[in-house]
Amino acid sequence: MPEHVHGGEPLRVGPGPDLASASAAMVLVHGRGATAMSILTLAEAMPKPGMAYIAPQASGQTWYPHSFLARRGQNEPGLSSGLRRLEETVGAVLDAGIESDRIVLLGFSQGACLTLDYAARHPRRYAAVVAFTGGLIGPRDQGWDRLEPGLDGTPIFLGCSDQDPHVPLRRVQESGAVLRRLGGDVETRIYPGMPHTIIDDEVQWVRDLLDGLP
Repeated sequence: MPEHVHGGEPLRVGPGPDLASASAAMVLVHGRGATAMSILTLAEAMPKPGMAYIAPQASGQTWYPHSFLARRGQNEPGLSSGLRRLEETVGAVLDAGIESDRIVLLGFSQGACLTLDYAARHPRRYAAVVAFTGGLIGPRDQGWDRLEPGLDGTPIFLGCSDQDPHVPLRRVQESGAVLRRLGGDVETRIYPGMPHTIIDDEVQWVRDLLDGLP
């Protein structure tokens, strides 16, 4: 097994209850050069009573070294360790008694790519999977066709610019097609000219989703 380079990093907690008393949870995954605490500021814009907000931290503030479009081996050991860290984080939520259909997975940029890749490789019914500017990791010939369905109607949001410098529009569209095949209910929103950021319309989609979560 590759070195678990992110294994010793902290799991940060945002506003709201702790896992032991929460009825739902959101796992937020930061982008390259950012921190768990920085992405947790999104929790204030997406409040939900009873929801715990937690965010793993990447070693060196980077989950993997190269573009997400590179061959997977080029991004090791960070990539496998990042996926393992997400598995540990989701496992902690499940161990606290929160069912997977009450877990929202959300990431931005590099964190969005990691989030989508994790969900595709660990399919179950989540409350939602949210990717603010991201796509599935690696070239298409590295196993997408072997991914097994199991998302079971999970709402999936893909939001991206039509001209993002890091995430090609084609990859967002390809990722949506794969996630639909895996059973996801995919909503793709392409924003003309949007810079590499998160905008209100994307956050509003999450708010509306949370409003409908019992």
